[in-house]
Amino acid sequence: MSPPLAETLHEWLRVTMRFSMRHFMRFAKENNYSIPQLNALFRIRHKGVCGVSDLGEEMGVTNAAASQLLDKLVQQGLATRSEDPQDRRNKLITLTEAGLRVSEQSMQARQGWLDQLAERLTPEEQSDVQAALQVLIAHAQALEEETELS
Repeated sequence: MSPPLAETLHEWLRVTMRFSMRHFMRFAKENNYSIPQLNALFRIRHKGVCGVSDLGEEMGVTNAAASQLLDKLVQQGLATRSEDPQDRRNKLITLTEAGLRVSEQSMQARQGWLDQLAERLTPEEQSDVQAALQVLIAHAQALEEETELS
């Protein structure tokens, strides 16, 4: 990769992460959610249904820590626990409608600024950026697939 392109990509990533995290942190603070709670909501939403150990592994925490976090989400009405029909010793975790709504709102808070950014671009700039990003997305996906195979 050419040094100027690499520098530009690094700068773009820095800017997007800063904006994204600023809005995400503001959402969490204004709505009294911890970052681990929102992280858990995203991961449960992505999986659809998961076990406590699955969530702990995904988040890089112990099963006990994942269980405590889930207790709080259940108390807040954001998630439910039910018995696994395959193994009654295991609990299955799903998001409630409120949990789905909170995860959607936090994603919107995190990404909403991108709409404002797009509005600042001329139609020609929008077309150029879209084409360039499609190229980057395709190459990033190919790189991800290659990495998963190795």
